[in-house]
Amino acid sequence: MDQPSKSSGMRNFTAFILVVLGLVVLGGGAYLVVLGGSLYYIIAGLMLLASGILLFRRSIASYLVYAVLMLGTTIWGLWEVGSDFWALVPRLDILGVIGVWMLIPAVTNGIQQPKTPSRMTLAATLAFAIIVMVYSIFNDPQEINGEIKTSQPAQATTTPGVADSDWPAYGRTQDGQRYSPLTQINDKNVQNLKEAWVFRTGDFKTANDPGEITNQVTPIKIGNNMYMCTAHQFLIALDPKTGQEKWRFDPKLKSDVTFQHLTCRGVSYYDENNTQEFATSLKFKQSSSTQCPRKIILPVNDGRLVAVNADNGKPCTDFGHDGEVDLQKDMPFPYPGGYNPTSPPVVTGTTIIIGGATTDNFSTEEPSGVIRGYDVNTGKLLWVFDTGAQDPNAIPAPGQTFVNNSPNAWAPLSYDEKLDIVYIPTGVGTPDIWGGDRNDLKERYANSVLALNATTGKLVWHFQTTHHDLWDMDVPSQPTLADVKDKDGSVVPAVYVTTKTGSVFVLDRRDGRAIVPITERPVPQKTLIGPETKGERYSPTQPFSDLNLAPKDKLTDKDMWGATMLDQLYCRVYFKTLNYQGIYTPPSENGTLVFPGNLGVFEWGGISVNPDRQVALTNPLALPFVTRLIPQDPNRKIETKGAGTEHGVQPMYGVPYGVEISAFLSPLGLPCKQPGWGYVAAVDLKTNEIAWKKRIGTIRDSLPKLFQLPALKIGVPGLGGSISTAGNVMFVAGTQDNYIRAYNITNGDKLWEARLPAGGQATPLTYEIDGKQYVVIMAGGHGSFGTKMGDYLVAYALPDAK
Repeated sequence: MDQPSKSSGMRNFTAFILVVLGLVVLGGGAYLVVLGGSLYYIIAGLMLLASGILLFRRSIASYLVYAVLMLGTTIWGLWEVGSDFWALVPRLDILGVIGVWMLIPAVTNGIQQPKTPSRMTLAATLAFAIIVMVYSIFNDPQEINGEIKTSQPAQATTTPGVADSDWPAYGRTQDGQRYSPLTQINDKNVQNLKEAWVFRTGDFKTANDPGEITNQVTPIKIGNNMYMCTAHQFLIALDPKTGQEKWRFDPKLKSDVTFQHLTCRGVSYYDENNTQEFATSLKFKQSSSTQCPRKIILPVNDGRLVAVNADNGKPCTDFGHDGEVDLQKDMPFPYPGGYNPTSPPVVTGTTIIIGGATTDNFSTEEPSGVIRGYDVNTGKLLWVFDTGAQDPNAIPAPGQTFVNNSPNAWAPLSYDEKLDIVYIPTGVGTPDIWGGDRNDLKERYANSVLALNATTGKLVWHFQTTHHDLWDMDVPSQPTLADVKDKDGSVVPAVYVTTKTGSVFVLDRRDGRAIVPITERPVPQKTLIGPETKGERYSPTQPFSDLNLAPKDKLTDKDMWGATMLDQLYCRVYFKTLNYQGIYTPPSENGTLVFPGNLGVFEWGGISVNPDRQVALTNPLALPFVTRLIPQDPNRKIETKGAGTEHGVQPMYGVPYGVEISAFLSPLGLPCKQPGWGYVAAVDLKTNEIAWKKRIGTIRDSLPKLFQLPALKIGVPGLGGSISTAGNVMFVAGTQDNYIRAYNITNGDKLWEARLPAGGQATPLTYEIDGKQYVVIMAGGHGSFGTKMGDYLVAYALPDAK
């Protein structure tokens, strides 16, 4: 074939692509305009068509039209999203590739003269687009590049009664700060961290497990021992210096595919030798446990609480019945997995305080979300707080039960020993997404932080973070206790309550008084698209804190994203077809965009408060979800127990709707909201302002293996919390790419990262033994989050000096 024929074929093929692309963009753009969206796609579609037709005719005007389109699109992109690299990519990628293709000689040969000026015009617009993209890599409008200001050198803050070298509780201490006073690893040498040891638990997913099997554990370290639990609640004691196993206890979990969760976030420790002063100060008699003076308290997902001798791994048979307490006792509608303790309890000098998860969105016949206090030595029930009962402290008489479907407390609790107050984050009474049948009692303590006297279970105060919750806006993480200065300069004992909505409520932990202002704001009250929801009501206002890490007040179609202009156009159309009026838009049969989504801005990882620098370290999310109510017969028979998942179609037996919950995704499976979807950020506690904010993570492990290459920072979702140290370092994992990272607390610079063998959906810990500091993370993956599953506990340390 001669050269002109080859050129003609390439040119016609290119023209055909332009025409087809133009027709698709024009058609989708017209539908978008009907829905009230941008005119850009109609204009772009017409210009693509014109350029393609002119190219068929061998007219050099094709290049001029395309150059105008390229320049106009670049300017339009900058107007919509600024210098945001990832937001500009789908606006420019296809057009840029086609533009470069059009410049090759095989396409331009045979086009009518003069062609050089027109080719140069197109080349110039492509060069301009490339310059914009390069500039945007280094000038991200989503990031905040500030610093934590300190007037004097930071001093390590120690905790009385807790060895600096230890990590004896889930949040290091039961105040939930996740802070260590260690400084051996610091911002000057953290980049030298190397893998010190790896322990493999041998615990893997089985055929009897649900999809939501996770490895979220943060081990605890006391002296020469480390204790951890696995997804199947094996309790393992390790040598924290070498990672060698000392002993293992098997609670013989009765797992089933109908469980909604299978996870263990951690265990709790009790040493009676450390509690005598506590007991005396509160003026109660301290009982003695001759069998287990030191014990590990293990929550088991089938509804048990187990006490194990911390020295040898044997059951404490004088605790409960042969070492365990039945948490299903006095439950309404009990079934395996229906009441599921997944978080470590609070342990005081006398009392174990525990809550548990109930099955979301399954039925109106579920167990109670009751919180209970048990004698730390005998396992005897001391008190209850049933969040749905008229008298929440009433222990059921023989033949009676707790209140079914009362709001639960599945996240970790925190404890102030001086005040003897336990702080309890609660969720909503299930079913979550329809609440027309909820009475005042079942909503009184829902979506709240409860401050209870830890010895008696009596309510001290409570604060509700969401009224009449229809979006699964549980209070999802351990409240964090820290002393801060109020506007008058007085030191106030505060509790930081992080929420899925992004609000961080800062309250006086003595009485619940707001330290940072809270405003009740009007929220959406009706469905704009499709029928009204039958039998539902809505709260006219919701509380908002002045300290809020939600990424923005309201999404617009400018925030829609995709890998290309085509799936971005799809997402813009999809967005316009959903009910969405901002946060708290009511659920609907048509489909409602929920943002922040049900993963929330904050999840169970919570925050780390670094008292040295007076800063809170956070890793907030920004990922929308879609809920769609499905009309159903509320009287239909419950066919099977349990759901086995939190996403997809949820039956909600007993109410007039089921619900479908899904991520807000394009046809390619990418989020329809533009990145970032995950960040790290620091809040200056002296001003309650965000000092710095950075995207975290890449899409390396979110693509097929062929494409798992190092990538630009995009900001991916994460499940897991951060920790901080007096060495001015923040450690965090949790992201969808398998890494643990370290950041400079002062300015947010990334100082170090290490590749993990599996998903790191956990919160790290740090400790010291024999003069050497270690950082440890569980890399075990998360079933429903989609990260690689594994059984690795990985430790890092600085190399020994030569």
